[in-house]
Amino acid sequence: MGVATSGRRFEARGRGARRVVVLTYPGIELLDVAGPCAVLDAFEQGPGRSEQETEPGYHIEVVSTGGGSHVMTSSRVALVAERDYRSIRGEIDTLLIAGGDGVWQAAQDEQLLRWLRRIAPRVRRIASVCTGTFILAAAGLLDGRKATTHWQWCSRLTRDHPLVAVDDDSIFVRDGNLYTSAGVTAGMDLALALVEEDHGAEAAMRIARYLVMFVRRPGGQSQFSTVLDLQAAERRPIRDLQAWIAAHPSVDLSVEALAARVHMSPRNFARVFRDEVGQTPAKFVERVRVEAARRLLEQSESRLDRVALDCGFGGADSMRRSFLRVLRVAPSDYRGRFLPGPVGLS
Repeated sequence: MGVATSGRRFEARGRGARRVVVLTYPGIELLDVAGPCAVLDAFEQGPGRSEQETEPGYHIEVVSTGGGSHVMTSSRVALVAERDYRSIRGEIDTLLIAGGDGVWQAAQDEQLLRWLRRIAPRVRRIASVCTGTFILAAAGLLDGRKATTHWQWCSRLTRDHPLVAVDDDSIFVRDGNLYTSAGVTAGMDLALALVEEDHGAEAAMRIARYLVMFVRRPGGQSQFSTVLDLQAAERRPIRDLQAWIAAHPSVDLSVEALAARVHMSPRNFARVFRDEVGQTPAKFVERVRVEAARRLLEQSESRLDRVALDCGFGGADSMRRSFLRVLRVAPSDYRGRFLPGPVGLS
């Protein structure tokens, strides 16, 4: 199975389109490529474009490092590249480097790294998705810069490239003209932010709605979800307790109450829970309550004080402080992300 892009199709849309070069290599993650390209392509292809939106969109070129036109992705779906990266001439608006299982070999390709260092000054902005960050780091382009990658590989990025200031939690990060994003689908969030940067918030909103994306996921939002944390504990009593907490966020979830539920002393319970889950009971409870509150904010029109009480917070102020700690956004702003308004890089 192959997926091809045609430069001629994009050229037919008019002159002045922003040239986007997507660098691929054997073992690349398909969604790291297809996701951002779908967002950029939707600028002109998606429905609902107003007559006022007359700016040209994006001319996307998929290039490869392997010399051949067919690039086998990690999911065994072949991409069709237009040319070898070494044959690229002229200015580039955006260079996008995706991640995937083959990134480790690509990051050791000295010819590719030299090409990146040479071409970087001619590129308006350079972006990476997921572990594509490692290629930029290997080329030295992230030295002294802030960057992120998939949460699973942040510690390795810190270890292998100590000159990079690794943000191990954000969905995407911008430092100057260098943009790095977290794992897989975060590349679509980054691409949406790039569209807003180029064409404004209304265009980004239109594309997000067309692609049924989370319209307002800010770059600083955490990569993690409390739902994932529920799977962390290995011991059955603690794992069952985690599920019970998630189902009852509004009740008394103090250490004493939780310890009594699993027939342990508060001190021993706090120690065992922290060892099993990797965080204190209080922090876990806070994240569960934030998770419950964010769902209510998305799905209902309840007042903030009502949401706070239903989710176990002492009040709206307490909920606001927790949201800022966990999600880095206030509850009112979080709800606003589902309503018309700007989408921005943070």
